[in-house]
Amino acid sequence: MTMGFGIIGTGMIAHFHAKAIQAMSGGRVVACFNQNPEKGRAFAAEYGCRACDSLEQLLSDPEVQIVTICTPSGAHRDPALAAARAGRHVVVEKPLEITLERCDDIIRACDESGVKLCTIFPSRFSPANLALKAALDSGRFGRVTLGDTYVKWWRTQEYYDGGGWRGTWALDGGGAFMNQAIHNVDLLCWLMGGVSEVAGYTGTLAHERIEVEDVGVACLKFQSGALGVMEATTAAWPGLLKRTEIHGSRGTAIVEQDSILKWEFAEPQAGDAELLSRLGGGSATTGGAADPKAISFVGHQLQLQDFVEAIAEGRAPQVDGREGRRSVEVILALYRASTTGASVKL
Repeated sequence: MTMGFGIIGTGMIAHFHAKAIQAMSGGRVVACFNQNPEKGRAFAAEYGCRACDSLEQLLSDPEVQIVTICTPSGAHRDPALAAARAGRHVVVEKPLEITLERCDDIIRACDESGVKLCTIFPSRFSPANLALKAALDSGRFGRVTLGDTYVKWWRTQEYYDGGGWRGTWALDGGGAFMNQAIHNVDLLCWLMGGVSEVAGYTGTLAHERIEVEDVGVACLKFQSGALGVMEATTAAWPGLLKRTEIHGSRGTAIVEQDSILKWEFAEPQAGDAELLSRLGGGSATTGGAADPKAISFVGHQLQLQDFVEAIAEGRAPQVDGREGRRSVEVILALYRASTTGASVKL
């Protein structure tokens, strides 16, 4: 069975969705909508789909079963609610929304309409991160003590000036953490479990004319008792690969981008050497460290494939709306901690 996708918003990230849908099995791009008709028509011509004149036209198309929301972050809720109420399954590009209330509105609408909801976090589908999650779940680290993640990227002033919504609280919802590093915030929460307390600082140090942070650091307490650090910036020239480190009483693993740099445990297993051979050796891509377009659509493809299969099998997708809400909660806690100077309990 092939499911039809309608794409709402046709900016940069929508191209990754369209390419992922074209590459996957069981999906095709049927329609798109942009409030700017010219941009919508150009996108439709590129991907061989219909350009709709209104959101209502897209949602009434009987060939559209799934809607992907690719609008600016602070404009996710309204089209997601409309899609859910029209009986369409909903995919929302990260973040799910920029406040917890807006996240909850989307989750509730999808629950009430009986449609499935997923938040795009393709890093969870990377083979290196899946191996890391499996090692954690099997107890190979012993007592997990530290979980750290670092996103030290570079964005030019032109990047912020070129999009009217970028760097604003109203539509971006935040800066280096909410826009760029949220992938790794989600990844760390997925790997380490729930966060109980957040402290930290943010600043705007290298860019002008933006309301939000271009650098931030956070200290975390996890519900397990483990501690952690998150660092995020768009002010680290020339931009470095993102990195996640997990440490415990019986092991350490470090993943940089999609490659395993360190994989060492007190009790080695037979498959460790093969894993390092396959997934070690450094990343072949820059992963968006300096150019937001320099990312692969394969993660999107794997996640959208899971979503289509979840619909067919009647199960929850691997990253549903409630999972998508977690990273927003942690980032908003950091923003509050930075403003008040006091740690924030979740």
